[in-house]
Amino acid sequence: MSLSSDLKVSLVQTPLHWENPEENYRHLSDLIRPLAGKTDLVVLPEMFTTGFSMDSARLAEPLNGPTLGWMVQTAQDLDAVVTGSIIVEEGGNYFNRLIWMQPDGHFQTYDKRHLFRMAEEDAHFEGGTAQLVVEWRGWRICPLICYDLRFPVWSRNRYENGAAAYDVLIYVANWPAARRTAWQTLLRARAHENQVYVLGVNRVGEDGKGIAYAGDSAVISPKGADLMEFETNETGVKTAVLSAEALNDFRVKFPVGLDADDFTLG
Repeated sequence: MSLSSDLKVSLVQTPLHWENPEENYRHLSDLIRPLAGKTDLVVLPEMFTTGFSMDSARLAEPLNGPTLGWMVQTAQDLDAVVTGSIIVEEGGNYFNRLIWMQPDGHFQTYDKRHLFRMAEEDAHFEGGTAQLVVEWRGWRICPLICYDLRFPVWSRNRYENGAAAYDVLIYVANWPAARRTAWQTLLRARAHENQVYVLGVNRVGEDGKGIAYAGDSAVISPKGADLMEFETNETGVKTAVLSAEALNDFRVKFPVGLDADDFTLG
């Protein structure tokens, strides 16, 4: 399926107020309010209401909690999808859950599959079991979360009758500065191997545990080139245009998907 129109995407790279949702709502609203009518998609970092906290029992909210309300209103005001992950409680379990909120109030979710055991995330959260591919304004988009980036099988594009399952791969993250080379390298690798645009959105600043984050948020082309990149520790919002024509042409001229291996995930 060929794409027929471009997509404007806006990345938000910012410090996060530690375990303080209300301050994060306020701060993020100030940053993204000027995007109204000027973008199709706004991408926030992982755990954008709290920072990467393991205090899931205290900080979790139900899926229909205050953050969902904030996202509904924000998406409506912007006429754009707003996405990022938060801490959600469901059935007595806790999830690092990405919410994909459309301006009409409809939403979908993705639970982080790979939990970062080095921070004991696996001891405080349940891992997800299913991918999410959404369609938005003609584009098919697969949103993932942080540590998922290290596991290429989970994000591997699939092809049916020569058509790719998705066109854009998103990673929302709290990726520490100490491992920024891996972040930068793997984002570009995912673009090359899946022949898609990749959006990587990371926070900056220091969290409540003293861990520093450098940002390095970026939009990567299907050829692995930087279309847009934040400076280290830069705070703000940047918008890039994903070209439908460029992706269509590249897939026709260099159809690597036709030689992709068939596989299933257990």
